Parts: sequence; C-alpha cells; structure tokens
Amino acid sequence: MLAKVKALFIGVFMLSFVCLSAEVKAQRFAYVNTDYILNHIPEYVSAQKKLDDQAAAWQKEIDSKYLEIDNLYQEFQAEQVLLTPEMKRKRESIIKAKELKVKEFQKSKFGYQGELFQMRQQMIKPVQDKIYDAIQEVAKNESLSFIFDKNSDLVMLYANSRYDKSDAVISELGYKPGELATGNEKK
Repeated sequence: MLAKVKALFIGVFMLSFVCLSAEVKAQRFAYVNTDYILNHIPEYVSAQKKLDDQAAAWQKEIDSKYLEIDNLYQEFQAEQVLLTPEMKRKRESIIKAKELKVKEFQKSKFGYQGELFQMRQQMIKPVQDKIYDAIQEVAKNESLSFIFDKNSDLVMLYANSRYDKSDAVISELGYKPGELATGNEKK
C-alpha cells in the first residue's frame, strides 16, 4: 500500500513537473531599447530640445541671480567695517531674502512638480503612451509573453540581438528603423 502511494505521489510530481516545464518553455521573451526608439520619433526629439532649451534659459536666469547675490555679498564684505550694526543686519537680510527668492524660483522651475516636470509630462507622456501601445501590439502580434526594456533598472547582463524588438516597435509607430529623428519633421 505504501509503495502504491509513493508511486502515485512520484507520478503526480513528475506529471506536474512536465506540465510546468512545458508551460515555461511556451513563454516567449524579447526586449526593446526605449532610448533607441525615442530617438526615431520626431515629436520626442523636438519636445526634448524645447525642454532642454527652456531648462538652459531658466538655469541662465538662476546663475545671473546668484551672481548678483555674490556681488552683493562681496560688497558687503568690503564695506562691513564701515557699517553700523543696523546697516549690517539690513544688508544681511537683503542678501538672505534674495537667496531665498532664487532658491524658491529654482524649486518652482526644476523641483519635483515644478514647471519643467509639468512640461515634460505634457510633452513626453503622449509619446511614451504611443510607444507603450506599440510595444503591446508587437507583443500581441508576435505572441510574446514578456518584453523588457534594456534601459530600465532591470539588469540585463546579456541580450541576444535576435530578441531585440525595438525596430518592430519603431515600425509599428510608423517610422523607419535606422533613420534617427531630427525633431524638425512633422508627422
């Protein structure tokens, strides 16, 4: 009796192992390189250029304000011995107020939920959504179980290029693989 139960247990175990391994083998994997895909989309390249230009303009404004504060501080240091205690406090408070104002401006432009973040969401999110939809379509068309992003935090120590579906996603989006976008074209 014990031998029959043992044989039945081993049989069930082997059958479940065979079924499980057959199911695992049926899964198909691929990966994409989202940076490569994004560089083929003119809307993204154009939006990224606008964002970079705006960020550079704001940074130039911030640098200019910090330079002004630095000049005020140096003037204060040079004249400090000639100033009364009240005049010193007044100058220090002016410098601190200007520093605080610049830091607030910097945070409003570059901070989390700042204007640059909002602009990025508004300009880049629609492109990311199109890519996501194209990836899903490629996965469905090619019966893929998983598609990984080569540029994500997922560590990919080796990737065989035959599983790279980036060009298929670019084609699904209506662009030609290998022709990088310049951002000047309109689709």
